[in-house]
Formats: sequence, structure tokens, C-alpha cells
Amino acid sequence: MVLDKDGKKKHSRPTFSGQQIFALEKTFEQTKYLAGPERARLAYSLGMTESQVKVWFQNRRTKWRKRHAAEMASAKKKHDSETEKLKESSDNEDDDEYNKPLDPNSDDEKITRLLKKHKSTNLSLVSPCSTSSD
Repeated sequence: MVLDKDGKKKHSRPTFSGQQIFALEKTFEQTKYLAGPERARLAYSLGMTESQVKVWFQNRRTKWRKRHAAEMASAKKKHDSETEKLKESSDNEDDDEYNKPLDPNSDDEKITRLLKKHKSTNLSLVSPCSTSSD
């Protein structure tokens, strides 16, 4: 036991052997939570206290949750990035289509769709019917 500068008992951090960590990790892969009897058996077989096993599992679950959350955030970011690229690609195609001269024989649905898309930009659109041909 170690004493701190005030003479109080100082808890030292236990160091686990590779074999103990391997067994704990293998058990964790199978189950994230241990019931009392399972914890007691594992602690006894590894030469650890039940408290050490309990705390190890608590810490391991926290690490597992953080890693899982980081993976989910990374996957979401990747998905959002891919979605944005697809959207930009689609927008560029629409813009290319919008910037092409209109074919008088093109279908009205295409013209209507393009006008609706760009209506929100408050552009002043002049109808071909309103121009005077003198």
C-alpha cells in the first residue's frame, strides 16, 4: 500500500497481465454485462477481485460505446458527403440543362420544371409571348 503526501492511503492502479486482458476481452465479445455469479467465476479464474472485473467491464463498455458512436458519426458524415456530391452533380446537370437554349419543339413539362426550379431565385423571367416583334 502506498501513502500520499498527507499520509492517506493512495490507491494504486492495478496492472493486468496479457492473459487476464485476453480472457476479459474474449468474455466481453460474448457478453457486455456479467451477472454476479459469472463475474465471481471469472474473477476467481483470473486471480482478480470481483470489483476489478466489474470496473474493467464498466470501463470497457464505455470505450465500446464511444468507439461505436464515433463509427456511427463517421458513417453518417461519409453518407452525408456522398449525398451532397450526388446533389451537386444533379444540380450541375440541371443547371447545364437550364443554360441550354430552349428548343421550341421541347416538351412543356421540361420548361415548366426548369421554371419552377429557378422561380425561387426571384429571377425576372420574360415570356416569349410578351416580346414585341416589330
